[in-house]
Amino acid sequence: MTSLLLQTRRAFLDRASQGLGSVALASLLSPNLLHAASRGVLGKLPLPQKAKRVIWLTMAGGPSQLELFDYKPKLADMDGKPMPESFTKGQQLAQLQGQKLVCKGPMFGFAKHGKCHMELSELLPHLGSVADDICLVRSMTTDAINHDPAHMFMNTGAQIAGRPSMGAWITYGLGSEAEDLPGFVIMVSTGKGRTPQPIAARQWSSGFLPSKYQGVQLRSQGDPVLYLTSPNGVTRERQGADVAAINALNKQHAALCDDPEIATRIAQYEMAFQMQASVPELMDIRPEGPKTLELYGCTPGDGSFASNCLLARRLAERGTRFIQLYHRDWDHHSLLREELPLRAKEVDRACMALITDLKQRGLFDDTLIVFSGEFGRTPMAQGNKGPIGRDHHNKAMSMWLAGAGIQRGLTFGSTDDLGYAAVENITTVHDLHATMLHQLGIQHDAFSFKFQGLDARLSGVEGAKVIKKILA
Repeated sequence: MTSLLLQTRRAFLDRASQGLGSVALASLLSPNLLHAASRGVLGKLPLPQKAKRVIWLTMAGGPSQLELFDYKPKLADMDGKPMPESFTKGQQLAQLQGQKLVCKGPMFGFAKHGKCHMELSELLPHLGSVADDICLVRSMTTDAINHDPAHMFMNTGAQIAGRPSMGAWITYGLGSEAEDLPGFVIMVSTGKGRTPQPIAARQWSSGFLPSKYQGVQLRSQGDPVLYLTSPNGVTRERQGADVAAINALNKQHAALCDDPEIATRIAQYEMAFQMQASVPELMDIRPEGPKTLELYGCTPGDGSFASNCLLARRLAERGTRFIQLYHRDWDHHSLLREELPLRAKEVDRACMALITDLKQRGLFDDTLIVFSGEFGRTPMAQGNKGPIGRDHHNKAMSMWLAGAGIQRGLTFGSTDDLGYAAVENITTVHDLHATMLHQLGIQHDAFSFKFQGLDARLSGVEGAKVIKKILA
């Protein structure tokens, strides 16, 4: 018995010095050791890779396209008049179902911007200054009409929880170029003046993919990652030795039961150890200098959407594959006139700055930027919750894309005269996902994962199509 214990102890020490457990300490001297562990499952990509990374700007709550992106003179003429029944009869509504439907004209003016004469709201003057760099899509539709299923659908291609998010799919396929940071990062900011819009961690879940591909949230204020700092009296060398010993045990366990989640656990311990050094440096934006901070309009440590946009650029430089920023409180069932200018001001300059900064640093041409809510808003007024707002709407929404082979200065698709439904170049969330994958070099209908006997795909099985008309 004593001999067996000694042999087991010797085996443990041998594996600790030669196995994955030693990577934590060795990577202090050679960071490239971790790089091989971040490769995706796809080998040679079937399509030219225009985008190396994605920055997804999520406006949680559903921004009103009728005040921001899709001006409707006819709707202005119909302000206060009954909404024609021909538009709404038999249609699904959220909170206006069964109520008297009255048209509400745009509450803010629009102007044309750039050489492309893109028409944007007066609330977005900074975005207008880079109109020639973006592609505005006015004909997006979605299947969901309430927040949580709409977020799930936009993020995962399914309204039910349990499916992998976009970021998980993409890092699963392509891996990450970041050696000491996660490949999929989430950051959340909150607008001032409203109750925060609920969002949930399942929106960046890995679903049925291995959990190593789930998003990692970096908090905008306070400690960016909970428990990241070592306890008092614990040196980095001692912390690394602990990680090495734990992962040696995990490797022994993995050899016995062949559980992929153990490999995930090993990788996550290694990543957590690396992040103790990399995350504080990432989050400290003071070295960016006054000119860059002025461009974004942010203050170090303020937790704003603008600061998160600057951090997104820093993550992009460091090789993170998928960066998703949530900005909450766009759910204007009421007080639309009063509160929409606040939300627009919080994101307008930052979006311009992100595009400008990426261009200056040579990252724009291979970074895909997507700006979207989870659905649009109705052309009918909602007045049962206070001062006038607009209800959820899934028949028409606007969004924009930029960079990575997307046509610049293009306005794509259109809605009917009252902005109720998309009528020209109608696009779906599945089409959007297919297009994103296409720009990343992935053939969307051949990229799948076997789950419950089916070949599950981010772009679904309904026949998604790449939106080729918006590609350069």
